[in-house]
Amino acid sequence: MDLSLSPEDLAFRDEVRRFLADNVRAGMGRAIDLTTAFIVDPDVLIDFHRALHRKGWSVPHWPVEHGGTGWSPVQRYIFDLECGRAGAATYNASGSHFVGPVIIHYGTPAQKDRYLPRIRSGEDYWAQGYSEPGSGSDLASLKTRAVADGDHYVVNGQKIWTTNAHRANRMFALVRTATTNAVMSALGQTEKTSH
Repeated sequence: MDLSLSPEDLAFRDEVRRFLADNVRAGMGRAIDLTTAFIVDPDVLIDFHRALHRKGWSVPHWPVEHGGTGWSPVQRYIFDLECGRAGAATYNASGSHFVGPVIIHYGTPAQKDRYLPRIRSGEDYWAQGYSEPGSGSDLASLKTRAVADGDHYVVNGQKIWTTNAHRANRMFALVRTATTNAVMSALGQTEKTSH
C-alpha cells in the first residue's frame, strides 16, 4: 500500500501552507499556547477566521451546499495537520461543529438562511449552555426546561457553565422539553402503580 501523497494532494498542501503563511498572524500560536482553557479567546482567532471565510474554508466539514469545501478525507487531514503546524486553531467550534451541523440536519429553511451564513462568517459567536447547579452536564438530571408557547419556547432554569458567554451573541443550551414520565408514557413504558 502506497501512503504517499498524490501530486494533487501535494499541490493542495502547498496551497494550504501558502495561505497559512499569509494569514496566521505572528504570535497566534503563542497566544493559543497561553490559553488556560480549552477554548481560545475569539479576538485571537477572528482575523484568521475571516481570512478562511473569504477563501471559502471556514467550515470545510459542512456539506458543499451549505458552504463546505467538498474536500476529500486526505485534504481534510492535510488542512488540519497544516493548521496545527502553523499554530492556528478553530474559531468558535461551538457554532461550526455543534450548532451548524444540527441546523443543517434539522433546521427549517428560514433557520438555515439566518444562522448558517453568520456561523460561516464568524458574525455569530455561540456559547454553550451545559452544566447546571448540582448536575454537571448530565442530561438525565437537567432541570432547565423549555415549554412550548405558540411558535416559541419559554426557557426557565439556571446554567453554571456557559463557555464564553461573556463574548457570545448567541447561545445553545441543553434543556428538558418533557418530563421523564411524559417521555416514558409516550414510549409506552410507564409503570402502573396500585393504591
